[in-house]
Amino acid sequence: MAIGRFPILFITASRVGDAVLTSGLMHRLSEEIPHARFTVVASPLTAPLFRDIPNLDRLIPLEKEKASLHWFKLWRMVRGRRWGVVVDMRGSALSRFLNARRRAVKKPLAPGLEPLHKVLEAARVLRVEDDPPAPYLFTSAETEAAAEAMLAAGEGPILAMAPAANWVGKTWPAERFAVVAAELLGPGGPMANGRLLLLGGPSDRFAAEAVRRVIPRARLIDTVGRVDLLTAYALLKRARLFIGNDSGLMHLAAAADAPTLGLFGPSDERLYAPWGAKARALRGPREFEVFKKIDPELNQVVCHMFDLPTAWVTSAARKLFADTAEPVEVEAIDVEATEVALLEGPAVAVEVAEPEVAAVEEPELAGVEDPSPTSASA
Repeated sequence: MAIGRFPILFITASRVGDAVLTSGLMHRLSEEIPHARFTVVASPLTAPLFRDIPNLDRLIPLEKEKASLHWFKLWRMVRGRRWGVVVDMRGSALSRFLNARRRAVKKPLAPGLEPLHKVLEAARVLRVEDDPPAPYLFTSAETEAAAEAMLAAGEGPILAMAPAANWVGKTWPAERFAVVAAELLGPGGPMANGRLLLLGGPSDRFAAEAVRRVIPRARLIDTVGRVDLLTAYALLKRARLFIGNDSGLMHLAAAADAPTLGLFGPSDERLYAPWGAKARALRGPREFEVFKKIDPELNQVVCHMFDLPTAWVTSAARKLFADTAEPVEVEAIDVEATEVALLEGPAVAVEVAEPEVAAVEEPELAGVEDPSPTSASA
């Protein structure tokens, strides 16, 4: 008996980082509902992340409009279908006006609760917080091939860097990225003779310029402003190490399972730390609350990251590189076979010479008579 389609309307976040952090929910749904068909609503910026989802019926880039008119336009596009489930990660009221068997809508956390990581917050929407799905993006064979072609010309481990961010306040100085890259990729560094992969959008080319100059052109893979987000994700799957500010690219790197070092200052790693066993968050001597006092709205046009020393980042990068190194395989010794070989091997005759024993004269004992048989019987 054929199983009917199960249509899912998934409204994802509009920002790259949030869209990546909640992407594991789509992966979980696709695993648990094999006959699911997806309609994904995203922002024009995040829509490319979801183009390779299997069983994708429609991808809708939703441009925000004044007076929330974009929601009315979306309603008109999706109202004519009966949905198996509507998942709304933006917490809108749209699902109330749609024909759906089930609705899963993100709700704001109650005030006074401890900060909750965005992956765990997303898991609550589907009530799977006991087994939160890790960020995951689907890539097609074509996307993987495009990434592979960009890396085919060179050799050596890849250090990926994203030296920009969407706000100058949380952008570590580009010149310091350059110093770290030179130390890691230079002679004596853990990635000596490796390659540098630069990532960013079209507006990030100035930040990348300082880093671009520290490596010979033959060892540079400059994708800043040249690839879409999903291709960047496929490239990051092949990176040996990633270093970047708290940004969408940082979350892409962690989702790609690249060893990821995220640099934090005026953003809260309790909510936005890169997710995964190979991911680390590093901040300078000031906690997030200190930045909130200095910049309550977190919008000042000033860099808050100067107090994160270059040496701290280099040290953390070296440690992460070592911690994520592939274990060296040691060829196992077949003890039983070795014993058999020793037993069945050719016998070797060993000639042992008899030791020469020198004659020893008995000492003469004064005052002691020789107990001869004659005297004993007398």
